[in-house]
Order: sequence, then C-alpha cells, then structure tokens
Amino acid sequence: MNVREITPFVDAATLLAGAQFADAFQIEIKDHELDARRAAERMMARQPRWAEALLSLRNLLVAPLGLKTSGANPNAPRDMIGIFPVVSETSNRLIAGFNDRHLDFRVVVDVTAPGSVRQVTVTTLVKTHNWLGRTYLAIIMPFHRLIVPALLRQVAA
Repeated sequence: MNVREITPFVDAATLLAGAQFADAFQIEIKDHELDARRAAERMMARQPRWAEALLSLRNLLVAPLGLKTSGANPNAPRDMIGIFPVVSETSNRLIAGFNDRHLDFRVVVDVTAPGSVRQVTVTTLVKTHNWLGRTYLAIIMPFHRLIVPALLRQVAA
C-alpha cells in the first residue's frame, strides 16, 4: 500500500490552538471494519527497530533537559495508544498527544466512513514554546517524515 503526503485537513485552531507545524500522511485500505482506535493501535503495535533505536536515543538525550520521555510513568493516564495519551476519541477520529515544556503536540488519526476503500489519515500538529522546542522540532523532522509513513503502512499490513 502506498502512503502519500497530503495537505492537512483538520481544524488546527480547535485541536491545538497556535500550532506552528502541521503535516499529514494518508493510506487507502480495504478493511471495512477499521475504526480510528484500531488504526492507531495497529500503527503503534510495533515500531520498526530503527525507530525504536531513535526513540531510545531521543530519551537519553532529552532526559537531562527535563523533557518527557517514553519510559514507564506511574502517573500516566490509563488510556494510551503506544506511548501517547488519548486526548479524545470517536469511531472516526482519535486524538493523542500531550503538552510539555518545550512543545505541545497532537497526533490525529482519521478514518473515513465505510465504503469500497477507506482512507486512514495521520495528521501531526506541533506548537513550540521556546528555542528548545523549535530546535527539537528541526532535529526530529527528517526522522518524523520517515517514521509516520512507516507506522501508517502497518495499518494496512
């Protein structure tokens, strides 16, 4: 299945007011029963090894800066998709993400209504707060553009 980058089609002002960055990737699938939660779970069920290695490196580098890492957190909300807390959910849309000192982000998983082919779209929104957030975003962006399509392909697998 082919993942393509598309223009984000979400109300960014409602989902993350002041977001300075948005991108979106989309894939078409034939699973007529798929809802947004199951799509998000398939995406986060397993990460490619190279993505896991990058996440481990990220956690090692940002922990001394006091930023959130993806390690076990006893105070974390119960409703999680992978390492991300669920912010809101309907059958066609799941929003996950959190706010941190350097930036706030949301991952929006949209699934079109059942038909012959369903589209699954992942939109990422980011609002930076300071130079650390802007620097972090600039550094991770090339990896983000590789990781999101790789995770989205898992929805169709």
